[in-house]
Amino acid sequence: MKSVCLISLGCPKNLVDSEVILGVFSRAGYSITTEPSEAEILIVNTCAFIEDATKEAIETILRLTHYKKEDPCKLLIVSGCLPQRYGKVLEKEFPEVDIFVGTGAFHKLPKLLSQKRKKKTFIPPSTFLYNERTPRILSTPPFTAYLKIAEGCSKSCTFCTVPKIKGPYKSRRLNSVINEAKELASRGVKELILIAQDTTAYGEDLGDGTNLMNLLKNLVKIDSLHWIRILYTYPKIEYFVDELLELIAKEEKICPYIDLPIQHIDDEILRRMGRKSNEYEIKKLIEKIRNFVPEVSLRTSLIVGFPGEGEKQFKKLMDFVREIRFDHLGVFKYSPEQGTPAFRLPNQIEESLKEERFRAVMELQKDISLKKYQELVGKRMEALVEKYNQSGVKLGRLKIQSPDIDGCIFLQGEACQGEFVEAKITRALPYDLFGQIIRVSS
Repeated sequence: MKSVCLISLGCPKNLVDSEVILGVFSRAGYSITTEPSEAEILIVNTCAFIEDATKEAIETILRLTHYKKEDPCKLLIVSGCLPQRYGKVLEKEFPEVDIFVGTGAFHKLPKLLSQKRKKKTFIPPSTFLYNERTPRILSTPPFTAYLKIAEGCSKSCTFCTVPKIKGPYKSRRLNSVINEAKELASRGVKELILIAQDTTAYGEDLGDGTNLMNLLKNLVKIDSLHWIRILYTYPKIEYFVDELLELIAKEEKICPYIDLPIQHIDDEILRRMGRKSNEYEIKKLIEKIRNFVPEVSLRTSLIVGFPGEGEKQFKKLMDFVREIRFDHLGVFKYSPEQGTPAFRLPNQIEESLKEERFRAVMELQKDISLKKYQELVGKRMEALVEKYNQSGVKLGRLKIQSPDIDGCIFLQGEACQGEFVEAKITRALPYDLFGQIIRVSS
């Protein structure tokens, strides 16, 4: 039995694709290993969204070529966004790679390996969108899973490569998503995390009335699901209708957590970015969300150093961060990506100034985050126990903490992995909390 080792790079959306790759190989009779030295087939599922992601992909490919040199029988496969974006040019750059497959062909890999191949690169024009019947091996803890509800993007942000790589927005059918959620729950998943390039646009392309609210109403009916989390919403006030926010506020299973990537607050920068909202609409949306869901935890992403961002625009961004006091905030330095409209914009910003602005926003947010967390000290909150560290302290997350991006809570007391507990918050750091387990709730 041939063995496969896969390294997944990039965001949770890419991780789901990686889990599908493992699933189709397992169904085809291959064994799965996490050790590259033990595998006969090495796969790296790549991200190429920005320059740093491309560099990470290249470094990983080069690292895996060393295993091929030690064992010439190994196959090295590069899948995902990197080949989809750069195509056959990669064949000259990486002659050691045996197969390149894009975002529309990775699910066909076992079939490709069983055939005599006259070419190395396979890049169909459309991105593959899996369904509930597609095999998938979870790589997350058994009690947490990502559920991809759509693929691609039909927005026209000038800095973004996703529409070019993944194509237009394409939603999964409602029944497909619900059936997969039920299947995941039957396997022990208690926390379901909804993802797409834009989760709030879910169903728009289907034309049958399907939307995010319909989906959530169905998901909360699945008894064994405990938390439902929503990532990657778009800051467009029309998406956040009253009924949706009322549902988030009243349903215990839906985490009061909204990931709202805003990118900037200056109207001219937003216009240059091709964003569909302005300062007034963004502030009104945040006010509306907080009015409907008082306990909401808001996360956002910002870009500093976008072409044309002067001192005035940057000061406005800093004032905005200071005023809104996001619970969680990520900052990206603008990456000029070839093939995007923003790449050709005048008034590009020097890297040193991008770095300076990045550090300034992060320092400001660090102080805000600490004060936000200090407000929780003494409160009792529900937490999910995820794992133990080397000293035996349990690591968990609250409803207001998404995995891998929002820090954690260090827990003292008795509980097992995958259990939900009631914990008293005892201490706060800028990005993490400490707590004492009061009781196990499930």
